Amino acid sequence: METSEYTALTKKKPLKPKSKTRPLPKATQKYLEAEETLFQELEENNIGYRRKFQFEPTKNWRFDFYIVKLNLVIEIVGSPWSVGRGGKKIANAFNKYELAENMGYTIERFEPHAVESGYVIRWIKGKLERLEDGANHF
Repeated sequence: METSEYTALTKKKPLKPKSKTRPLPKATQKYLEAEETLFQELEENNIGYRRKFQFEPTKNWRFDFYIVKLNLVIEIVGSPWSVGRGGKKIANAFNKYELAENMGYTIERFEPHAVESGYVIRWIKGKLERLEDGANHF
């Protein structure tokens, strides 16, 4: 049936097809700078990590960094994978954090200014030192 026939018979406008794919959310500039800074600091200090870590293959949830030795996932506030405002987004975030904790990951969220100031890399190095010191005592 032609569009014009349909319109004449039903007195309705034809449905417009909706896009089935949504673009990924956009990251803020502060987030992009903080992510690049943390990436460079992890590289310089030879800390084992994975970037854009997807901990559950069936979900489209990611954390910004995964520190392998510490089993620690890091999320920088403002990332496209972190939570925005809204009921469903917040509920999904709690599900994401709960599932990650149940799988044995430790979750930390940091503001971009904490990464830029060097606090995060010092904190990670301190955690790694304590882990190595504890391992030496056994």
